[in-house]
Amino acid sequence: MSLVAYEDSDSETEAEKTEAPDASGRQTNQLSSSVSCVQHFAPGSTKSAYEMHPAGSTGRSGRSRVCEDPPEHYAQNNNTDLASPYCPRMYSGNAALSVAYKNYEQASSSSTNSGNGVSQKRTHKDSTTTIKGIRPYIPKRLRQENSIKPEKEESDQRGSSDCDVKFSVSGEQTLRKISELIKPYLGSKYKVTEVPKSLIFYMSKHSGPVNEIQWCPVQEQSHMLLSASMDKTVKVWDAVDTGCCLKTYSCHSCAVRAARWSSCGRRILSGGFDSMLHLTDVETGKQIFSSKTEFRISALKFHPTESNVFICGGFSPEVKAWDLRTSKVLRVYKAAVQQTLDILFLPEGREFLTSTDAVSRDSADRTIVAWDFQSAAKISNQIFHERYTCPSLTLHPKESVFVAQTNGNYMALFSAQRPYRINKKKRYEGHKVEGFAVGCEFSPDGTLLVTGSSDGKVFFYNYHTSRIIRTLSAHKEACVSAIFHPVLPSLLATCDWAGEIKIWQ
Repeated sequence: MSLVAYEDSDSETEAEKTEAPDASGRQTNQLSSSVSCVQHFAPGSTKSAYEMHPAGSTGRSGRSRVCEDPPEHYAQNNNTDLASPYCPRMYSGNAALSVAYKNYEQASSSSTNSGNGVSQKRTHKDSTTTIKGIRPYIPKRLRQENSIKPEKEESDQRGSSDCDVKFSVSGEQTLRKISELIKPYLGSKYKVTEVPKSLIFYMSKHSGPVNEIQWCPVQEQSHMLLSASMDKTVKVWDAVDTGCCLKTYSCHSCAVRAARWSSCGRRILSGGFDSMLHLTDVETGKQIFSSKTEFRISALKFHPTESNVFICGGFSPEVKAWDLRTSKVLRVYKAAVQQTLDILFLPEGREFLTSTDAVSRDSADRTIVAWDFQSAAKISNQIFHERYTCPSLTLHPKESVFVAQTNGNYMALFSAQRPYRINKKKRYEGHKVEGFAVGCEFSPDGTLLVTGSSDGKVFFYNYHTSRIIRTLSAHKEACVSAIFHPVLPSLLATCDWAGEIKIWQ
């Protein structure tokens, strides 16, 4: 005889079981109409097998089909709460298990006692037999109460602060690993950058335009690539070894315009058109910091020396500095503009620049504004005098200069020291911007300047001569970003307005 999990019912349950056989048969058929998992134990065995009874019937051999994993093993391997209503398997909580136990008890009692028509009840002494794998006895009233609580607790937790995170099977191991391709370059001097020629990975998991991409700043973890998209998600990719998406974070309810790695590489700061700021733990997906602003966010930058301080700007005349330790605004920088397009910290972080959409009739004053970080005072707004807005700014890694991408289809070179004069002898032109937020960046050794283009191409300029070295036909839609890998020479990541990300070498 096999030992089965049973239910010690009260007097009301006994009265229900002593009804006419045809009534109990109808009740059994109604309960068995839904698929459920029932626990069986073989005599003398310490392992449990979970069998599924679809529509109350068995196979041709008379045996029921066996589930793939027991609930406890499934929960342990997949980090899933059995009581959670979001559990993708049949183990949907205590309510489903109690129905399964009741269904099996009625079926077994009716089959074993069909001769005399009397349903029997096991003694409590037999129910306390300790065998490995048997669940502890829970009274019926407690099971009914507990079947409601987990669903409420789960819904409260999801509605409070956690991101909806999706990750691959080996996602967590891949996040912590050090790529074998990166190891030989750690601790050594960066080699000369060469122009990439061939396509390595093609990644197209985003369903909307990709606004921004960034390599992880920690060299040991620099195989990870961060992307922010208009499809309301932020993704982390293994863009060096496999080209697979490691994790997807769905914290925002609208398009994600900006996302940045923290200096430690363990957190992601994101902001979007839902006016929300989220600081998310990369491994767990939990929100460490979350706040709603008064405007839609379009630009985010961490302070270069103070890792807990960042600046955000967007569709507002104000730019705000936040402290993550206190979750409060440190300073507010006010300018007579409508939107902040980009933010750039100058060396040491004492000053920073903002690119705005302010263009007057005769000149473009306030297009690029320089600020003192500590006093929030405006240093200069007479930096760029041409009538073009600048969607992106980038700093040279070795020299005290910066470049501004303009909607005049060229990049202008400026001094990073006061009074931030423009270099009229150098102009990097040949690509197209045409209203897109096309980014630009220097190579780690500072010899090349790379930029996307609205026609889908990638342009490589010689920094010293400002001449085009090579043109890469990368995308069919507008290429809005192109960035070099911080460790591997000649490895380039690009993204476009169609939601595609490509890795070149």
